[in-house]
Amino acid sequence: MLTKRNFLLAFTLILAGVVLAVSQQPAAGTNEVVIQNFAFEPATLTVKVGAKVTWVNRDDEPHTATATDKRFSSKALENGDRFTTEFNQPGIYKYYCAMHPKMTGQIIVK
Repeated sequence: MLTKRNFLLAFTLILAGVVLAVSQQPAAGTNEVVIQNFAFEPATLTVKVGAKVTWVNRDDEPHTATATDKRFSSKALENGDRFTTEFNQPGIYKYYCAMHPKMTGQIIVK
């Protein structure tokens, strides 16, 4: 039988899990690309003209966000480092990690 104490404990644990899951999501309206497990997530991000996009490295290895046409390029991002750039023209901006060229992504600006 579920006692009041066990119910409150279960409810508290569920609530803590929900808070933790929500706190790890980017804030609404942010355009963030997470670098993790040698991949860009999301690999394709669609934004509006004038939007800023931020890459954040959550890997233990350094990475870059480097446009294939060299329009933007981050420094080597260590774990926890961020790089932000603004997209003022519509188009498709393909990028890769200069240290790990098989890591690729794209920003679609509409």
